[in-house]
Amino acid sequence: MEPRLQPAFTKDQVVLDRAGGGVVAVPEAHRVLRNTYWLLAISMLPAVVGAFVGLQFNLAGLYRSNPILAPILMIAILFGALFGVSALRNTAWGVPALLAFTFIAGATLAPNLSVALGFRNGGQLIALAAGLTAAVFFAMATIATVSKRDFSFLGKFLFVGLILLLVAMVANLFFQIPALALTLSVIAVGIFSVWILYDVSRIVNGGETNYIMATLSIFLDLLNLFVNLLNILMILSGQRD
Repeated sequence: MEPRLQPAFTKDQVVLDRAGGGVVAVPEAHRVLRNTYWLLAISMLPAVVGAFVGLQFNLAGLYRSNPILAPILMIAILFGALFGVSALRNTAWGVPALLAFTFIAGATLAPNLSVALGFRNGGQLIALAAGLTAAVFFAMATIATVSKRDFSFLGKFLFVGLILLLVAMVANLFFQIPALALTLSVIAVGIFSVWILYDVSRIVNGGETNYIMATLSIFLDLLNLFVNLLNILMILSGQRD
């Protein structure tokens, strides 16, 4: 008698790959998610070092002396590093490129951290913003992982919301309205919180199979979430000397 052939994965062990229209095995999705979390944790180290280096080299002073040129230059460097990570994502240089990007991204936090440290309770505000960022991440990641729902339908709404948010933030650079700045930071916290849900859901449901790009996406979510939470805390709770 011919032995019965068993499928490599049962019906309960596969999920649809929304990006490619195929099928991705659940163990593979779990591997990508596990590697993403490990790499995300590791990527925080160069980000912290980058922030420290940025403070030591007084990047905040550079921003103040060159309020237009310095941000444009830093954004250009960030986009170049982003391109490098994307180009190297399937090579052995992908992880070093990602860690280099997180170092540069950490350095860009120096102006925000410098402003926060100018408050009497600046250290507490930074720690609280970091703690709230971690709490939001764990909450959204848990929802995406446990529910296993497909949140890909949020992609278009999030993209449009992000574009509108960026336009409003650029406009407020000229108007300098404190109430609008606070409102935009609150909206940004909501948008990037949902981005975390969306990005983790893509991994769980097989939409993202490259753990380097998955880590990059979630890192950017966390970076923007932290910055806007810190802005809110500084506006509402900052204590001047």
